[in-house]
Amino acid sequence: MDSYKGQRAAVVGGSIGGLTSALLLRELGFTVDIYERTPTLLENRGGGIVLQPTTMKWFGERSTRRIEELSTVTRRLRYLGERNEVLHDEPAEWRYSSWSTIYRALLDDFGTDRYHLGEFCAGFDQDADGVTLRFVSGRSETADLVVFADGIASTARKRLFPDLPREYSGYVGWRGTVPEGEVSEGTRRLLGEALTYSVARDTHIVLYPIPGLDGGIKEGQRLLNYVWYRNVPAGPPLDELTTDLRGFECPVSVHPGQVQQRFVDEMRTTAEELLAPAVAETVIRTQQPYLQVVFDTRIPAMAEGRVAIIGDAAFAARPHAAAGTAKAADDAWTLYEHLRTFSGDIPTALKRWEPAQLQLGNQLIDRVARMGRRSQVEGTWTPGDPDLRFGLHGPGM
Repeated sequence: MDSYKGQRAAVVGGSIGGLTSALLLRELGFTVDIYERTPTLLENRGGGIVLQPTTMKWFGERSTRRIEELSTVTRRLRYLGERNEVLHDEPAEWRYSSWSTIYRALLDDFGTDRYHLGEFCAGFDQDADGVTLRFVSGRSETADLVVFADGIASTARKRLFPDLPREYSGYVGWRGTVPEGEVSEGTRRLLGEALTYSVARDTHIVLYPIPGLDGGIKEGQRLLNYVWYRNVPAGPPLDELTTDLRGFECPVSVHPGQVQQRFVDEMRTTAEELLAPAVAETVIRTQQPYLQVVFDTRIPAMAEGRVAIIGDAAFAARPHAAAGTAKAADDAWTLYEHLRTFSGDIPTALKRWEPAQLQLGNQLIDRVARMGRRSQVEGTWTPGDPDLRFGLHGPGM
């Protein structure tokens, strides 16, 4: 397919969404360059991800890698009580991977020749014929199409919509991973075969197995990965919690090894008090837990001329639907389809692509906000409720 042969596309942001978009644009015939702000490859960033259908689509239809090589699987949904008793259990198959595993596989498919590290895009201009990107390194690049996949601190988001708020949810996510071999045999048996929840007043935690740091997916090679949602008032309490060991405030996340030890100690003590014992053991044995500030971001437009904004750069959704990575992939795939349909007319393709993706983003934000209120405020997060299932397009979808 060479609908856009001879035209250039630039992707700002080299994470999973950016790589997916770049691979698909290259299939349309574009010469594609990715510009990633970090100076080194994005290894071992983030924890587990739930693999929804759109996230797996590249590996099912285009890649030489099979998703079964890159993921773990569970076949039960399980809620545990305060003594490890099973409060709810039902068949439910989900696949999981780690951020690093999927990133490495996509990067292998794209290659590194046109993957440019250490390039922070600070601004851009466009006219009817193209877009000019400006980088802090002094570099300047012109492209026929630019896709911004540069996350919640997106340059395009800031330049086009400088006053958009980031709405704090009222809680944070404590995240971490533990090798299966470092928990007791009983805990490993109980947690290794299921997507597991433990729920208490104004809090809940979700846990599942993901590939090990070396990509191992067999039992005993995996990591137990979790996200624990805990309420923290806005203002000084949140600011203090998210000040890292260097003394810098981190409004989005505090990385592994940078959370103040007093907060880690308190987290471990509270886990033992509130969570099912098997889940609490996993939390307590985490060597370097880290923090994600949970908030909602929306955007009024995802297309402007020859510029598209995808993934978290457009909509950042709370993790309850496990749909952040899937939304980025869906943005990339639907953009690919529209560019293919409106061959040669990039602005029209982007404008036709935009409405459905805006609707999907707003619906997702609304749904995860309702899910969060049920757990963290209302106390109505009910084990087994089908409305609480993962899904980009709806519960279980």
